Amino acid sequence: MSHVRTVLGDLPPEELGVCDAHDHLFLRSPKFPGQELDDVGAARAELTAFRAAGGAAVVQWTPYGMGRRAADLPELSRATGVRLVCATGLHQAAHYDPELLDELRGAGLAELFVSELTDGIGTTGVRAGLIKVAGGFHALDAHTRWTMTAAAEAHHATGAPIAVHLELGTGALDVLDLLCGELDVPGDRVILGHLNRSPDPVVQREAAGSGCWLAFDGPSRAHHATDWRMPEAVRALAEAGFGDRLLLGGDTVVSGARSVDGGPGMPYLLRRARPRLEVELGTDLMDRILTEHPGQALAVDWK
Repeated sequence: MSHVRTVLGDLPPEELGVCDAHDHLFLRSPKFPGQELDDVGAARAELTAFRAAGGAAVVQWTPYGMGRRAADLPELSRATGVRLVCATGLHQAAHYDPELLDELRGAGLAELFVSELTDGIGTTGVRAGLIKVAGGFHALDAHTRWTMTAAAEAHHATGAPIAVHLELGTGALDVLDLLCGELDVPGDRVILGHLNRSPDPVVQREAAGSGCWLAFDGPSRAHHATDWRMPEAVRALAEAGFGDRLLLGGDTVVSGARSVDGGPGMPYLLRRARPRLEVELGTDLMDRILTEHPGQALAVDWK
């Protein structure tokens, strides 16, 4: 039986409910000084607002070493009634101290990912439900190849899906060549994030042809081609026969983006993005994208 691994345990994919398939409750990085997501009260308020908008589940893509606060996630899930999925994995090198990366190179990165997926994160007892890694801008550097190789090893050991941050939406085909070509990860075990930030319909269709999941996330970011081009992009993919490969997420990465701090936050996905996309896709497909697809993308026959 395949299950989605949440912070409160495994559950059948059909029980996930309306899901924000890519977001962050907690995140800390030297790239975002003074903008950390590190407030438990704010996280609870954001989840409560998301729940009030009709949300039922959130997938937190924050990986190892970026302030996941895994120990706080079970109580947040219980208090708000929102199911939470936590990530292991590693982001771009710029998000870490070089000393930490040196330690991880010596300790065995794949083993760390497997441990967090199967035994739990540190002493929290919380098990991760996916592996998050990252590409570079139109390229895959040595750090990316190292982390994706470890992610592939962890996938083969556990069955866990691999979610990929595409830098400004670029490099999708290079990522698939590496993960699915060289490293033998099945396409349907890969989730490509941020495709809306580089709205190339040819690349998007070619990526979808691999069987991977296409995550359109981060709506209402003024510096990205998101809101006004996303409906056109997802409609084109649906018309090309790839409507069953689509995911949607909010990708809140800094404190000012939370709805409780004056930004669009998690509720925006359901309040504004959903009705706009329903015009292009219809209610039936939108319902499947938000309720069925995340469970299918995250469900694993855990090894």
